[in-house]
Amino acid sequence: MSQLKIYNSLTRQKEVFQSITPGRAGMYVCGPTVSGESHLGHARPYITFDVLYRYLTHLGYKVRYVRNITDAGHFEEEGREAEDKISKKAVLEKLEPMELVQKYTNLYHWAMDQFNTIPPSIEPTATGHIVEQIGMIEQIIEAGYGYVVNGSVYFDVKKYAAKYEYGKLSGRVIEDLLETTRELEGQEEKRDRADFALWKNAAPEHIMRWKSPWGIGFPGWHIECSAMATKYLGAEFDIHGGGMDLQFPHHESEIAQSTICNHTAPVRYWMHNNMITINGRKMGKSYNNVIKLTELFSGDHPMLEKAYHPMTVRFFILQTQYRSTLDFGNEALQAAEKGLKRLWEAYEWILKYDVGSTMYDAKDSELDAKVNKLVTELDEFMNDDLNTAKVLANLFELVPVINGMKDKHIAADALSSTTLALLQTQMQLYMNDILGLKNITNEESSKLKDVMQLLIDLRKEAKAKKDFVTSDKIRNQLAELGIQLKDEKDGGMSYSL
Repeated sequence: MSQLKIYNSLTRQKEVFQSITPGRAGMYVCGPTVSGESHLGHARPYITFDVLYRYLTHLGYKVRYVRNITDAGHFEEEGREAEDKISKKAVLEKLEPMELVQKYTNLYHWAMDQFNTIPPSIEPTATGHIVEQIGMIEQIIEAGYGYVVNGSVYFDVKKYAAKYEYGKLSGRVIEDLLETTRELEGQEEKRDRADFALWKNAAPEHIMRWKSPWGIGFPGWHIECSAMATKYLGAEFDIHGGGMDLQFPHHESEIAQSTICNHTAPVRYWMHNNMITINGRKMGKSYNNVIKLTELFSGDHPMLEKAYHPMTVRFFILQTQYRSTLDFGNEALQAAEKGLKRLWEAYEWILKYDVGSTMYDAKDSELDAKVNKLVTELDEFMNDDLNTAKVLANLFELVPVINGMKDKHIAADALSSTTLALLQTQMQLYMNDILGLKNITNEESSKLKDVMQLLIDLRKEAKAKKDFVTSDKIRNQLAELGIQLKDEKDGGMSYSL
């Protein structure tokens, strides 16, 4: 069997995955900033690294998967607008800032559950690890790479770059960094524009603030991930994941901070998923194409023709290899919806097919060899940097064969018993355990039954209260939708579509 190879963003090549501790794997993935509702951009990294988590587990690794919640610090990095947005929302909704953060964290968890992602082993929050962040900043200052100005602390990038390779991950050099540094509050305090904040002095009106050796303030964005990754995974760990947009400045800064504190580069394999575009355009507020996950699932967005089931979105994301750009559009999503339905129907049929206990050879050796190749290649593709696109392509090639058996165009004994058993085992493994897909049809049927039962109960209540206007309205409007309600002799009700 081939070994798992991962494309390492740091070395820019595929490398055989070898964990630091045999049989165990440590993985850190940058989680969401919960200053607002999760959007389509959040779907790709968390589905991508969910598949990696599932696959490493399948390979026999005991995985510690750490994914943080950014609920402090990052707001300032995003500029004044984000901070004001939280303050205004907190006032409008009559909530404390941490209540607002909890609300969006809950919504994020709900969305991840809809996508059938497995929760991480540990989900630490930035606000829950202020002590660890302060401790790390103290180490950086003591080592001579941090300096204090007016109650704020900055990381000395040029001093670090004189000894270490700052920019290695993102491929940027110091000169480029100076050109691309954003104009944020407090730039005049820095020794150099390339320096970044480890701790920021809080103005009196700032919504989140903590005591520190340098005064009242809050942590910078980058320090939280260094502190939490070190605490839960150690000075050096196996995999760090996130979107490509986080390579600079976030991950580059993480490497610098952790290297100074722990005297070693923190990560062996850096993995980055590519970006999502919508109809060929980058997702952004200026294009009015930021689609929240609740809007995606409900269809309530001007760019959406209809609602899309979370499984359709998951399936669509996995149809493209994670390092390639992924373009969302109604046509592509609707094609994915049909494709998933077709694939799932074939999968369910072959899963129920009784291979029997008798061992027999294939009557069609050519077809048998083809099916065997398609099935055995699944592992090869996953081991080649999680190529879920090729995995799904092979699964689709198996559909006509399965449908042929179902329609009796292909003889039951055309394939050998060994190949049939392997086909069932591998399809179940990949569809359920590794790709994490679920049947949309059954779920929708179950939801329809629940909705119909609710309407039947409401109609019963209306009739009991002699509210015949409401009772008739429910029956008549359902009839217009092609659903017939029938009153039973025993007082019950049934319906037919």
